[in-house]
Amino acid sequence: MPTWDPQHYLTYAGERGRPFVDLLAQVGADAPSTVVDLGCGPGNMTRLLADRWPGATVTGVDSSTHMIERARAEQPDLTWVESDLRDWHGPADVVFSNAAFQWLPEHLELLPSIAALAREWLAFQVPGNQAAPSYTLPAELAASGPYAEHTASAEQLVSHDPVDYFQVLQDASGIDTWAVDAWETTYLHLLRGGEDAVFDWFSGTGLRPVLQALPGDLREQYVAELKPQLRAAYPVVNGVVPMPFRRVFVVARRR
Repeated sequence: MPTWDPQHYLTYAGERGRPFVDLLAQVGADAPSTVVDLGCGPGNMTRLLADRWPGATVTGVDSSTHMIERARAEQPDLTWVESDLRDWHGPADVVFSNAAFQWLPEHLELLPSIAALAREWLAFQVPGNQAAPSYTLPAELAASGPYAEHTASAEQLVSHDPVDYFQVLQDASGIDTWAVDAWETTYLHLLRGGEDAVFDWFSGTGLRPVLQALPGDLREQYVAELKPQLRAAYPVVNGVVPMPFRRVFVVARRR
């Protein structure tokens, strides 16, 4: 897992947080006693879970030491656990995860065991933009020339279509166990970070494994080649950079 910079990640906190809010709005739990946020990051959005269910014990889980330290420092009243999501086995009434499962290449196979931890509700969202230039351009460049030998083993983000998640949950537990709602949404983010806003966005998330795999001189060369490609794919329009971003949502309720 790449080393994370909470401050960099929060540069576009509003845009990153919108899918969290939209996912939370579809969870109909009334008064859960335990809620867990898997892949909580710096914890800024986990606070919304505590606000929604003030009577619940809310736990944020993340594998990044830096993210958990930031969360503990800013919100000491919540519970924070540093752990790989694969190793988390604590059940909860609501199991929630926003943009984290894509870091587990095998998460589709893990989904039945993750669902088994949810007593009432399971809700998660993953980015589904692997076909977009923001993903394909960095991946193609990383696999070329002098970069390939360093980036071959870099982590790749993986997600699936809504029907795949629906099918796995139904096959694993049967239609009588889960009522599943799965859908996708493409957001149009209007980024105000200048002509390299798309690079800045992804250098804080999906690009981190590649950037960290490259030695310093090659990293600078890679960035110098990539930025013009992203600028051409995502030009500035009236002072903002429009960036379509597809995301896949799943909300499951035990019948």
